[in-house]
Amino acid sequence: MELHESVTHKNGRQRKPVVSTDNMRNLETKSSDIDTEEEETLLWTEESHSKTHKGIGDELGKVLLLLFLYVLQGIPLGLAGSIPLIMQSKNVSYKDQAYFSFVFWPFSLKLLWAPLVDAIYFQKFGRRKSWLVPTQYLLGLFMLYLSVTVDSLLKSDGHKGPDVITLTAVFFMLAFLAATQDIAVDGWALTMLSRENVGYASTCNSVGQTAGYFLGNVLFLALESADFCNKYLRFEPQDKGIVTLADFLFFWGIVFLVSTTLVAIMKKENNQQNLKKKHREETQSVMETYKQLFSIVKMPTVATFCGLLLTAKIGFSAADAVTGLKLVEAGVPKAQLALLAVPMVPLQILLPVIISKYTAGPRPLDIFYKAFPFRLLIGLLYALLVWWTPSVRQEEGFPVYYYAVVLLSYALHQVALYSMYVATMAFHAKVSDPVIGGTYMTLLNTVTNLGGNWPSTLALWLVDPLTSKECQGMPSLTCGSPDEAGLCVKEGGTCLTALDGYYVESVVCVVIGLSWWLLMGKRLRRLQDESPQAWHCRSSK
Repeated sequence: MELHESVTHKNGRQRKPVVSTDNMRNLETKSSDIDTEEEETLLWTEESHSKTHKGIGDELGKVLLLLFLYVLQGIPLGLAGSIPLIMQSKNVSYKDQAYFSFVFWPFSLKLLWAPLVDAIYFQKFGRRKSWLVPTQYLLGLFMLYLSVTVDSLLKSDGHKGPDVITLTAVFFMLAFLAATQDIAVDGWALTMLSRENVGYASTCNSVGQTAGYFLGNVLFLALESADFCNKYLRFEPQDKGIVTLADFLFFWGIVFLVSTTLVAIMKKENNQQNLKKKHREETQSVMETYKQLFSIVKMPTVATFCGLLLTAKIGFSAADAVTGLKLVEAGVPKAQLALLAVPMVPLQILLPVIISKYTAGPRPLDIFYKAFPFRLLIGLLYALLVWWTPSVRQEEGFPVYYYAVVLLSYALHQVALYSMYVATMAFHAKVSDPVIGGTYMTLLNTVTNLGGNWPSTLALWLVDPLTSKECQGMPSLTCGSPDEAGLCVKEGGTCLTALDGYYVESVVCVVIGLSWWLLMGKRLRRLQDESPQAWHCRSSK
């Protein structure tokens, strides 16, 4: 039921905590991190350093530009997060949802091409603009293309459902381009702002991407919903919402093209002046970066930790990936479901602050270990919530107390999720070799994200195979496939679900998760007893 981790934890943080996150839309994987980031901090020359310190007011325009670029980055991520809910209302299969879930992988994999973005560029145009401008132009063009074709791609009739493969391919490219833009903007932020104000870059990142995701997901789903608009924004009911997906894509496509043109023409990179003064940016060798990553992974402690990170979230996959879709299937309006993220914002801001007090010591993974079974228990609570939902549905919708229960369940989930997230990030910071800290942290965050992505995709894929349906009225027929279900209806029968694969998955995931906690949890905690030298890469010394 949570927003996807791609946007829940951008760069390793989960949905940027506010969501961000994914998410936490920021358990996600910082990309400009590769050691080149550390080198870039040296770009400010002694001459500029000797000048009068600049206040934030002197660079307000630059801060606003960074904020705007991160907002643009969040728009396609938010739109991608809304598509599964729209497809679910059109009764697509969970196998199709699994296909589409690959859209959320690029932010977790951007470490693979981040060194290329750092190293290859046109010097005269600008190191970051060489990637920022073409990626944002492509984002705008893809959005304009989708504004013309998205209605036909999502169209569903009695014989054919939405074109999931094409939707997946196009939105995957949007996510890939957004991830590449993120690498460029993260790197540019380090040289765009003065040393005194560079700390505002992370604030722009978190606030901007969160705002963009909110606009592309929550606000869009609300304005696209006829029920929501008729209930809260109109005096006379209409059949459609205030905006359509095509309108929304067209508007933001134009915004991308216009704003990118202005940035390309009017904004110069600071390092152009530095080059004239004989101060050149040092770009780490691409091959050297990849060799460095390989040397980190080869270390026994890191290999063990990565294996644990890749398997730890299996127990949560059914709850995290399938619950929200099941609620939409049960009749919960997708706009109302998306709006539940709004009251979570204060909680998602406060939780990292509170939890960090308990993870600041030498054993942060103890918090991870203690929160683990509670998050498994919440997975069972989600399954119970889905089972309960049809029984409380009324003709006019769902009662207020139902949404209160959903909101409480989501809040409990966030507490457990953030406890594990903050503990993991604290441990990453604790063990990362400071000599190659950027590369080290990015690698661990990437593995953390992948540990959430692949179980979610698998969980969606297995829902349909684990579901058992029977043809009521025609015992000789089955409903194991869409064709068989169509034949059942044609012959006068009705397909009924005898056993929902979601409940099977929920129980299996909890069993797997509990087994992991009992067998691997203690091993995870023992990693905290390793000496600092066990985590340091020899090649970095």
